Amino acid sequence: MAVVPRVGDPRFWVYMLSTIDLSELAGSGPLPFVNETQVRDLRVCFPAEREQRRIADFLDAETSRIDDLVNAEQRVLDRLAERRTAGVVTAVSGGEHTEHRASTLAWLESIPESWQEVRVGLMARMGSGHTPSRSHPEWWVDCTVPWITTGEVKQVRDDRLEDLHETREKISELGLANSAAELHPKGTVFLCRTASAGYSGVMGSDMATSQDFITWTCGPRLNPYFLLWCLRAMRSDLLGRLAMGSTHKTIYVPDLQMLRIPVPSLDEQAEIVDAIRRQNSRIDNLTDKIRRQVELMTERRQALIAAAVTGQFDVSTASGNRR
Repeated sequence: MAVVPRVGDPRFWVYMLSTIDLSELAGSGPLPFVNETQVRDLRVCFPAEREQRRIADFLDAETSRIDDLVNAEQRVLDRLAERRTAGVVTAVSGGEHTEHRASTLAWLESIPESWQEVRVGLMARMGSGHTPSRSHPEWWVDCTVPWITTGEVKQVRDDRLEDLHETREKISELGLANSAAELHPKGTVFLCRTASAGYSGVMGSDMATSQDFITWTCGPRLNPYFLLWCLRAMRSDLLGRLAMGSTHKTIYVPDLQMLRIPVPSLDEQAEIVDAIRRQNSRIDNLTDKIRRQVELMTERRQALIAAAVTGQFDVSTASGNRR
């Protein structure tokens, strides 16, 4: 719906209309809707055209200043995200070592001389999941088994959460027994290979998964959290080189069966995981503070607009310019 001012400064109209909460008019139905009559009957503050220009000039300057600050903070957030990702890659590739050799892994240029490059399947039991048939309603009664589906990806999408403890859905013991789903032990690493492909986590308790996931239950030579951070470090490679499909990316099981990672000693794996956690904690704390600053500036911007267009203060005095 377009609103074309017949009189006044169009900039003032834009600012004024941005303060109106149309959700109050739209109601609470499944498809909220605001009709033309409701918009036409709105009553708003409407100062003289000269005052509209003063308010619009003031808001142009002030909102531009706030927008510049927000954009600067966003650039800092982008750099922090890049630094976090680069730090993880550096850690799992042994960046602290001095003696390196060329890597045969597509996502790494080099690894320490003393490290191996090993197929994950040789160090962890690979598994998958399934969905019990919905045509058997008795299999969906008394559901107590945590069941990871693509709905859980949002919990691990920002790579902050390592252990997944809660799932939106559960399946029953009967459904588990009558399907190809299997109960994986706590500490099993999971990777989504369909719709939200590439995102991973560690099971915080015994869990099953849908067929959208591949799992690895690590043996004595592989720390599950080291595997987790390797998977997160190689995500762009997984999606760019192995994922197929234009609309919904899918990573196929045969490719994941051949997946290889760099492998240091078990003690060093634990040290690397600790180093990643410390680095990420520092960056995440700073990121949260900056995001809060952005939220406050955005709130300040909207409050300033609302106060100016409703005449709560003299914009000429506020800008130090009386005309």
